[in-house]
Amino acid sequence: MNDRAPAPDGLALLQSLVNTLDIESGADSLDTVEGRAGLGLAEADVEAARELRESLRAVCLAHAGHPAHREVRPLDELLASAPLVVTVSAADGSAALRPADPAALTSRVAAAVAESLTAGTWLRLKACEAPDCHWAYYDRSPAGRGRWCSMSVCGARAKMRRYRAK
Repeated sequence: MNDRAPAPDGLALLQSLVNTLDIESGADSLDTVEGRAGLGLAEADVEAARELRESLRAVCLAHAGHPAHREVRPLDELLASAPLVVTVSAADGSAALRPADPAALTSRVAAAVAESLTAGTWLRLKACEAPDCHWAYYDRSPAGRGRWCSMSVCGARAKMRRYRAK
């Protein structure tokens, strides 16, 4: 549904996780082998990934100034069990937080959040305000006030509803 460019760096992982569920159609790519493989998940990891996805969606909605779509477990509680390690490059001395277990989705998400915090991009990952969408997108607008994942779909629908209401 999203016609925007993908989120930069580690936020692309978070965006792709949130967007595994198409709310309008109910299709969940975590139900497919290909969808799970794209995130490096085993079938046994799906329920935890869904919980993480919905907590991320709630945070993305909050970034856009909207209430949570439903009650979810807070993201910080889910990420508390995701150990990160500090790595320092011998070549240039640069440091980064990396997942202690790169195979664990929660650790990769925690590392992506930490990376985006330091890059100043965390608050730009948002969820579409349309209740039948809530697709994650990266807001590249200069003022950071994007509201919809797609101006041509969700934005046009919202503007048409507002016009008809007048």
